[in-house]
Amino acid sequence: MRVERRRLDGDPAALAAEIRALAPSPPDVRSEVAAILQQVRAEGDRAVLDLTRRFDAAGAQPPPLRVEIEELPPLEPSLLDVLTLARENVAAVARAQVEEGERLVTLPQGQRVTLREVPVRSAAVHVPGGRAPYPSTAVMGVTAARVAGVERVVVCTPPSARDGAVLGAAALCGADEIYRMGGAQAIGALAYGTESVGAVDVIAGPGNAYVTEAKRQVFGRVGIDALAGPSELVVLTTDAESVALVALDLAAQAEHGEGSLVVAISPERSVLDVLGALIDAEGSVPCGGGLIEAGGSVPCVLVETSDLFSALALADALGPEHLQLVGESLEEAAVGRVAGCVLVGASSATAFGDYVAGSNHVLPTGGAASFSSALSPRAFRRSVAEVRIGAHAATALAPSGAAMARVEGFEVHAQSMEARMGENPAR
Repeated sequence: MRVERRRLDGDPAALAAEIRALAPSPPDVRSEVAAILQQVRAEGDRAVLDLTRRFDAAGAQPPPLRVEIEELPPLEPSLLDVLTLARENVAAVARAQVEEGERLVTLPQGQRVTLREVPVRSAAVHVPGGRAPYPSTAVMGVTAARVAGVERVVVCTPPSARDGAVLGAAALCGADEIYRMGGAQAIGALAYGTESVGAVDVIAGPGNAYVTEAKRQVFGRVGIDALAGPSELVVLTTDAESVALVALDLAAQAEHGEGSLVVAISPERSVLDVLGALIDAEGSVPCGGGLIEAGGSVPCVLVETSDLFSALALADALGPEHLQLVGESLEEAAVGRVAGCVLVGASSATAFGDYVAGSNHVLPTGGAASFSSALSPRAFRRSVAEVRIGAHAATALAPSGAAMARVEGFEVHAQSMEARMGENPAR
């Protein structure tokens, strides 16, 4: 990590923009992604295999796209236990998010509107490759889709000699189909369909700049969860006794690599001084009696504020993926914070949320927490209103509805409603 010191003396939004500018901007890959999507749409499987060979298989012949789930080797018992615990915790939280059920509203004119949420028919979860396999992302995405009630759940991940844990996690959590493909070509295959990959209704899951741009370009043909970017952590702390833990949390988040952003904010200069002293010139932090290095050139920004109110205002202005609140004076401030996930207390490391806490780790980044939310079953469900208007209600509603239609210049709309007036409306 590369330590940067700042002080908040003015507008929190201005300092938040300055801090975000310290992380490198993602490359502009719009034209390249558009070409990949067009190639997949035109050539199907052949394009996906050619692009996989080029981008993900280091020139080698990629394995077949479709993974036969029943032929997967069993997971190692220790990994099976960990993945099962994570799946059960994520499922318990997810089930609580879909318990509202069906609602019937009867209105004064007599019409009845039933509101219900129903699952989409098919959904895909993209599990990135690259630096390491991410079975935890398969757990988060597949479990949320399964709890949502999706009939057909698809997982895709780039082919890798280390992909066994991802494939096993996908199968454990109930994926119906698994494909060894990733990147923009995978998003194209899932959006348009190929000879061996059926198109889906919703595509979820994180990825690199190409995946994010591909999701942006296919949105409208399919639904997407969000446009995920590099990982972020903001720690707001007043607790001098937990500084070593905070340093470790910042280093842990910096493990996600280039583009990540880690920030510590405090009105206590002494806390920041100790934190800065713990992070040496190489970005290493104390761990287990030694030093551990993480994050390379990832900026670690330490921000001093004049008071707690200003510290909270800056955290909200940043709107980070993860926000940790460390210190008794902060623990009551969790409600209403602008963040993808808020972790409260010195024991609540972001790393728990990444794996086994039960909350979902697919979160809004880049400040999108101000309008977006964590991946949940709602990403795989759609709202439907069922409207039943009897003859009495139609007679009561038609004059107002027809008047509004004529204001907008839609005469046939008006007559369609007026034709229902009376005790025996036209059928």
